[in-house]
Amino acid sequence: MSLGSLFRRWFGGKPAPSPAPVPATPSAADESFDARLRFWEAIGTVESDVISHLISPGLMGGPAWPTTRQAYRVIRRANGATILATDGLSDPFDDGADGNGYGMEVFIECADLPPELAGTPGDVTPLQKSWMFALLSHVAGIVASNGGIVPLLDRYGGLLSMELPGVSESGTIQSQIPEHYVTADDVLGVLIGGPAPDFSNVIPGMPLSPVRAVPIVLLTAGELAEVRAGDETTRLAVADALAKQPYTHVNRDSLV
Repeated sequence: MSLGSLFRRWFGGKPAPSPAPVPATPSAADESFDARLRFWEAIGTVESDVISHLISPGLMGGPAWPTTRQAYRVIRRANGATILATDGLSDPFDDGADGNGYGMEVFIECADLPPELAGTPGDVTPLQKSWMFALLSHVAGIVASNGGIVPLLDRYGGLLSMELPGVSESGTIQSQIPEHYVTADDVLGVLIGGPAPDFSNVIPGMPLSPVRAVPIVLLTAGELAEVRAGDETTRLAVADALAKQPYTHVNRDSLV
């Protein structure tokens, strides 16, 4: 007790008020985390647990995300669809570089993932064995390896196509995705960036730079054949055709 406080106590004075605690200023990383969480909470029920690695792949020679944190969010929508989204590609860089990481997070939405893969509310473990996680983590690695792909998306109208060879070497994808998605030369095709989801793809409130949520949509072997045989306008036409379907950007296991 200070001398002044002791005098006030002896002579009936009121004790001096304690200084108000100074609130901690949230870091850019905290603000980014919270902004992503708010974004997905407006779209569905966000599982409190995330899917992550025991050891960051970036520490083991794998593609480096902006930080060593590499996580995946699970969002369960009211219509029964499941969203699996990266959570960390837009984290501020550990090395102090400007901006919110790679300026994007990628996600997959599936309307009819089997219950044994979708899991139940409160349990995200089964999704680790799903084609959604196998595909999303692979594409996320490609995004990270290229230092982000936002400039490419902007150059090609917000839409890219990608071919993933060697489907037969991925037991998870081969066993879970219907055969009509896989080409005769063992390739799976996807669109990155479209068709647009039924919600805004801009994640508001990011502290350092704009960030978008980018969908990944499976292509059937026939649709990939169209893209292969055409040009940039063909890719856009395929995306427009998908956008006119009831499932738009939503992947469907049972699609025929």
